[in-house]
Amino acid sequence: MPRRVVISGLGAVTPLGHGAGALWSGLSEGRSALGPITLFDASGYRSRLAGEVRPAPGADGAVGPASDFSARDSVPKSYRKATKVMARDTELAVVAAKLAVEDAKLATRGTEGAAQPSHPGERVGCHIGAGLISAETDELTSALVTARDEDGAFSLKRWGNAPEAGGGRGLENLTPLWMLKYLPNMLACHVTIIHGAEGPSNTITCGESSGLLSIGESARVIERGAADACFSGGAESKVSLMGLLRMDLTGRLAPTGDGDEGPRVVKPYDSRATGTLASEAGALAILEEESAARARGIDPYCRVAGFGAAQSAVLETGTNGAGGALSLAIRSALAYAGFSPEDLSAIVPGATGIPRVDADEADALRAVFGARLRDIPLVTVTPNMGLAAAGQGAVLAAVGALCVRSQALPARVHAGTCPDDLQAGPAPARSATLDLVVVCCSSLGGQCAALVLARA
Repeated sequence: MPRRVVISGLGAVTPLGHGAGALWSGLSEGRSALGPITLFDASGYRSRLAGEVRPAPGADGAVGPASDFSARDSVPKSYRKATKVMARDTELAVVAAKLAVEDAKLATRGTEGAAQPSHPGERVGCHIGAGLISAETDELTSALVTARDEDGAFSLKRWGNAPEAGGGRGLENLTPLWMLKYLPNMLACHVTIIHGAEGPSNTITCGESSGLLSIGESARVIERGAADACFSGGAESKVSLMGLLRMDLTGRLAPTGDGDEGPRVVKPYDSRATGTLASEAGALAILEEESAARARGIDPYCRVAGFGAAQSAVLETGTNGAGGALSLAIRSALAYAGFSPEDLSAIVPGATGIPRVDADEADALRAVFGARLRDIPLVTVTPNMGLAAAGQGAVLAAVGALCVRSQALPARVHAGTCPDDLQAGPAPARSATLDLVVVCCSSLGGQCAALVLARA
């Protein structure tokens, strides 16, 4: 009999603020944090709006610019030097991990003043979704400029060839720890070192589905007794010169004008929508074996009752329509949990605002839930904060857990139109009986995942 797994703590760092409480209040109030990009000059891009993470409010309540965000105050003093070699994606994960630990009232190696950890290090795992981390432009160009030929043009020979072969070594002018800053597994690396998590660990790089896949893996690890607790979720920033360009080249971003407003641009399931907007976010959950969490006096957010995953051959939308991968992932998660589609209370879907992706997702939901779909409320977050790639699925899972804990649905923002059988239009926050919530999404690479969250 598999052990029961619960979510005992949540840490979220999103454009709506720091902490699960800030995420929930922002969504419940119907606020959108989408606005003009400030982290760099985006005037040369077609899409110039995004969701940016700003620092936590200071003692006076003031919030600094997005460029001031740092993980420095979220790590032990002895570890602060390491923040110099953390990419922004890693910092998002590190801050989210600290918030999750505090929310779960968990003691770890990184908890200052703790007598001893709540769990032995070897019984704590870590599974974090990550993306293709974008190099900071000034670091890269300061090395590239040293590999110019006699005409001043960039030369691959002078970038990488040995001097004896007639080339230079521009590559050697990268900072010594450059590679260790941008490897995707650095998110989990720093989190495990800080908190002494020495159990099963993995990094999953499957786009928007990464966070859900990570939570699914953590749940399976705890179910089979290989760990008692896990850090699990995902983080990524797409708000950078390289990140925004990569995302735009996929054809997923909406072009924006100077007078456009983010929440009026991102319109899930609207066939006339022009695309989504980039974002950055990190969300980590503390998953624990239920009796261990309750022994610490924790009232869990919810139980991770089921998990399902599937791979689509259609990479552009990532779902394969009504009979494809996303519907298979949802059916698998429900079957594992021992529930049927009729038992469902709400859905937290991808709802990206990208017409071709949303149309395919809608078909998958119709295939699983049939005519009943029109009676199931959908919880959308993209109009509030944009699409944060590997951080997205983790944020969706956090929102699903918050819905179950609060027994409420947050407000829904929508400036367009959507099909009659989808409850995705504008709506106020409201109380609801939520016994079972499905969280699901697809990714650009075709990976699909679904979680079933139940009342604990």
